[in-house]
Amino acid sequence: MHETIVKSRTLRLKVWGENACFTRPEMKGERVSYDVMTPSVACGILEAILWKPSLRWRVTQIDVLKPIRWESVRRNEVGTVMSTDLAITAMKKGSGKLGMYVDDPRVRQQRAGLFLRDVAYTIHAYFELTGKAGPEDTTIKFQEMFLRRAEKGQCFNQPYLGCREFSAHFEPIAPDQTLPEPIPETHDLGWMLHDLDYDGETPMPRFFRASLENGCMVIPPFDDREVRS
Repeated sequence: MHETIVKSRTLRLKVWGENACFTRPEMKGERVSYDVMTPSVACGILEAILWKPSLRWRVTQIDVLKPIRWESVRRNEVGTVMSTDLAITAMKKGSGKLGMYVDDPRVRQQRAGLFLRDVAYTIHAYFELTGKAGPEDTTIKFQEMFLRRAEKGQCFNQPYLGCREFSAHFEPIAPDQTLPEPIPETHDLGWMLHDLDYDGETPMPRFFRASLENGCMVIPPFDDREVRS
């Protein structure tokens, strides 16, 4: 027998910020953003506002509310990470050299980035109840909890637009409220990262062919045949 999936109604959240970078995974050395927010970033923003083991978010559509504008930035980044072996040794001995000096040329790297500026989106999504949901867990309960938290600006951690330094502002859109008008733009966005597949031994990225239709990007289900590894 097929398991019955309990879904919420579609919830809508407006998010915006001064900058964003939805990094293309094919870019190794430099950060180059996709034109539009990816489904995985949208899901991360929703989870930052409300996450429970008993629910799973599904993003269905992302509307672009402001013209797509770019900004080229060159900045200093740390190009290495602390050694795991040194950390383990320090834990065993109780002391050790774990610091990194950002002024060291071997540590500091200057990288260019192509970011988005002055962005705003409407996220359309619903959530499913998982097998960890108890008898007291209902879609109505979590819908009201999400809207209450979003209205008050509450979140478990500050949501961000691709990179942690690009904080996201957010507010819910009520069912009876008029949706913000998307930009009048239609074009192909190419292959876009949907999310990571964690079913195997190692996480595998999955992609879909994204397109913008009058400012709206429709997201296929993660298990759809259009989504490919």
